[in-house]
Amino acid sequence: MKQILLAAAFALAALPALAQQAPDEFVRETAELLDQKLQARKEELAADREALYALIDEILLPRFDRRYAAQLVLGRHWRSASEEQRQQFIDAFYHAMLRRYAEGLLEFDLGKFEVLPYRGDPSEPRTMVRTTVELEDGTTVPVDYGLVKRDSGWQMFDVRIEGISYVRRFRTEFNSEIQATGLDAVIERLQKEAQQAPPPEPEDPRDPTATGAESG
Repeated sequence: MKQILLAAAFALAALPALAQQAPDEFVRETAELLDQKLQARKEELAADREALYALIDEILLPRFDRRYAAQLVLGRHWRSASEEQRQQFIDAFYHAMLRRYAEGLLEFDLGKFEVLPYRGDPSEPRTMVRTTVELEDGTTVPVDYGLVKRDSGWQMFDVRIEGISYVRRFRTEFNSEIQATGLDAVIERLQKEAQQAPPPEPEDPRDPTATGAESG
């Protein structure tokens, strides 16, 4: 289920936003339009992985701040990386995540998604939009979107599921790996992952959809 939530989270940066558009309106309207696109082609996309990748890439790439997200994920390693390494990491990380979470997007259900009232300051350069997603057992999971303001409007750079930031999660993961094997080795691994079928995500014992878990 966490894979589904993250897939939907990344995809909500999909469609154009007006510069003056409120952050919560951006998330809400994008969710509605995303649902329309998926419903129109769900069977086709479920049967054709490459078509699914292409659709997500087409609608996500212009509205997801890949460079900023990659910079935050690399942390201090960004400063010591060459511009060539930075660009290679940006591309490899984006495409690896695209393939890892793409199929979960097909399970997105607009009826179980709610944007909460916005309490932030839309004049700030960064903000957070809070939403909830209802799981199959009826429990509600908080899913928050980190947005950054650009000249073209809002762009997404992070998602927090149950308070866990995926930027921080990947930063911890990659920091240990870079220290052990180096940045070039991490880039190479991500490039290979982007060319392969996504591995199954480890089961979360808190996830009611995990194998062997009871559901309500």
